Order: sequence, then C-alpha cells, then structure tokens
Amino acid sequence: MGGSPSLPEVALSTDRVVLITGGNTGIGYETAKWIAMRGARVIIACRSEERAKSAIERIQREFKEEKSKGAVGLCSSENLTLEFMALDLSSLKSVESFISTFKAKEPKLHVLLCNAGIALHPQEYTEDGFEIMFQVNYLGHFLLVSKLLPLMLSSDEDCRLVFVSSVAHRTASFDLDKAQGKHHTKENFKRLLYYGNSKIFQIMQMYCLNRRLKNTNVAVNSIHPGVVNTELDRNFLDVNYARVLLRLSKIIHVTKTPFEGAKTLITAAVNPQFKDTRDAYFVNMKLRQPNRLARNQQKQEALWKYSIDCLKDFLKEEDLEFLGKV
Repeated sequence: MGGSPSLPEVALSTDRVVLITGGNTGIGYETAKWIAMRGARVIIACRSEERAKSAIERIQREFKEEKSKGAVGLCSSENLTLEFMALDLSSLKSVESFISTFKAKEPKLHVLLCNAGIALHPQEYTEDGFEIMFQVNYLGHFLLVSKLLPLMLSSDEDCRLVFVSSVAHRTASFDLDKAQGKHHTKENFKRLLYYGNSKIFQIMQMYCLNRRLKNTNVAVNSIHPGVVNTELDRNFLDVNYARVLLRLSKIIHVTKTPFEGAKTLITAAVNPQFKDTRDAYFVNMKLRQPNRLARNQQKQEALWKYSIDCLKDFLKEEDLEFLGKV
C-alpha cells in the first residue's frame, strides 16, 4: 500500500460504519480502501453501481496483494467489508431515497465523509432548480447530513463528519441573492467563482453544525486535499486557463496522486490524535485556517437559513425541530 507508512497505524473496529460519498474513484477510492483495510465497514455511495462494484473488486484484489507482501497494519479478515449504495447528489429525490434505504439497513453511523463533488462545471441546473455545483457539492450533502445526524448522535463515541472542501473557497464571494447564478448567461457564468462558493459553503456549514453539536459525540471538520490528479477535472477541460494551469501543475509536480490527496481525508476521519478536534480545516494533514469570509458567523447563519429554505420540500417538521435543537 504505497505511502501508507506516513499514515497512523490505526486498527478500526469491524463494528465501525463509515459512509463516503463518491468513494468509487479518486481520493474517495483511496480513502475507502485504506479505511476498509484497517478493519471498518465501508459504504460507498455514488451514482454508478457498475463503477462502484468494479472499485470494490479492485480494492479486494489490492488488499490480497498487500497481504501477500506482508504489509503491516492490515485487518486480519480474508475479505474486506465494502458495500455500494446508490446516491445521486444532483437529485434531492435520490438523496431522500438513499437516506430511507440507509436508515432501514444501518442502526449506526460513525463516520460520514462528504467527498463527492464536481469542479468548474458549465452553467447547468438540476431537476430541483439549483445550480449544479451548489447542489452536488453542498446542498445535497446538507440534506444528507441533516437526515443522518440523529443516527450519528445515537451511535458510539468519536463520530466524525468531514467535508472535502478546497483552497478554491478563497475565490468565493457571498451574495445569497445570486447564489444560483441565474443572473448570468452561459457565456459569462463564472465557473471558478461558483465552484469556490460551493466549497466555502461547506466550511461555513461546518461551523454552524459545530455550534449546534457542542458537547455531543459528533465532531465536524473540513479539508483541502490539494490539487489531485483525479477525474474531477473532466468538467473543465474545455476552459483554456484551467487546462493550462492543470497541465503546468502536473509538469512541476504540484499535483498529488489520489492516495497522496486521500491522506488528509483519512487523517481527519480516523486519526485518534484528532478525536476531539472541531472546526478544523486540514491541509496536508495539518490544521490550517480558512479565509475570513468562511469564518464570518453572521454569514454562516444566513447560509444555514437559506439552505433550510432551499430544502423546505424535503425537511419535515421533526427535521426542522431537530435542526433547531442541535
């Protein structure tokens, strides 16, 4: 398991349930693999059953290969416990269906990794009417978290929620009246700005949640994985400046492999050192501080109210009561 010595040798209980969105590729794949290899039960939530099952088969093969090499720190079982569950964050009905299925199957949830995302997507709106990066990166996860938090609160100690954000949050602005970008035409839609907005919203949600989850067993953090060579760039290869910057970053070795990018997410998810850490923004496995806008409490709370209003058709009275209490 290349590079794993730089990660803590953490043995994870087979009873520990980890849910990761977008766990079939990129840093999500590497995170799912590493955590499963340490013993936890990992559920990969993504759109494609075919791709998820292919990823799970590959993980099982790589696990056996590492065992045959005598790699240390692996769990003792012959096969890893990995499952696929269908989730399309661009459809709130799909998120709702996933939540119902998950709750019917799982009595506990210890780690929720909000990893799935898209970057620099052209202007497009989901079936729910929201700008697609806003919904996939942020709002869909907001609904997922809102409905699964009660399960985490009733699980064991040291439950963790981690948002995969980005340094792109530093490019964001804050104007909720223009949050969906509908005042732009397709030609002048600012893809980097709206990607950055979706990523700063995740960090702001982290702060809102931690205020409400104070003195509970659930801690919320966020990360920047680095510039990772993954499929995330498939949405912006038509953007000349982005394509050039990506190519240049590869040439000068600024980009990371998916495993190198996953290290920070894995650290936030399972490293015992950070058991009681909250409101952290991890970069290169270390604590850093997001920008000032992300830390603005008044704007955080305005976003919280805006998000709940966006989800009014999907949040029931008991959900709203719960969100008001936590």
